[in-house]
Amino acid sequence: MMLNVAGKNIETNEQGFLCNLTDWNEDFTEVVAKNDGVDLYNDHWELILYFREYYEENQTCPTMHKVVRELGKKNVNFHNQKEYEKHIYKLFPKGPAHEVCKLAGLPMPQPDD
Repeated sequence: MMLNVAGKNIETNEQGFLCNLTDWNEDFTEVVAKNDGVDLYNDHWELILYFREYYEENQTCPTMHKVVRELGKKNVNFHNQKEYEKHIYKLFPKGPAHEVCKLAGLPMPQPDD
């Protein structure tokens, strides 16, 4: 599938994931989020950028358990990691790992992620 992002055609697969990871930019994220009905706020971007950084360092997407442990303890707005996990699922009710990887321009997470 082709997606028009800021006047440039970007190729995605049937699920909306980038075919070429180097095509990612924030405009891509904005277009995909709009198409998926996701209003992006700071908390969304925190997760998207965390996933990108983690992928660059590890060549794999982080597990949700890792995300909750790492970001949950840094986020002072939540009293415990379970509350932070619930918050993530409110931000991405269709499945956080899948949606964040797509918005971050990363490969589709594997089932055990």
